[in-house]
Amino acid sequence: MIRRIAPRAAAGPAAMAVAAAALTATTAPAAHAVGENSQCTHNWPDFTATAGKNAWNFRSGPSPGYRSLGYLYRGDKLTVMCSRGSWDCARIISSKSGIRKGTKGWVRSDGLINLAG
Repeated sequence: MIRRIAPRAAAGPAAMAVAAAALTATTAPAAHAVGENSQCTHNWPDFTATAGKNAWNFRSGPSPGYRSLGYLYRGDKLTVMCSRGSWDCARIISSKSGIRKGTKGWVRSDGLINLAG
């Protein structure tokens, strides 16, 4: 004997939305990005850089419109963490002008030399 199975009733829009939400995959940020500046568009493995110019602004954000945190001088060392356009988000390793070690800020990438990854 062959038994015919009735097709299931179509799910309503609300049930479909719940099902779609349950299936939506989200990706976590890279481990490096967790806690980093949300203005970054590209995360880098941390690398060391040296300031190649004197009186180069170290800013609170990625444009000249942000306040200056101080000046970098030729030879100052930084750890670059991420970037946005032509700006790099960095942490001070050593500074001749007295910017405290560990201070995070932004610097134009064309003012950096000796990039080492």
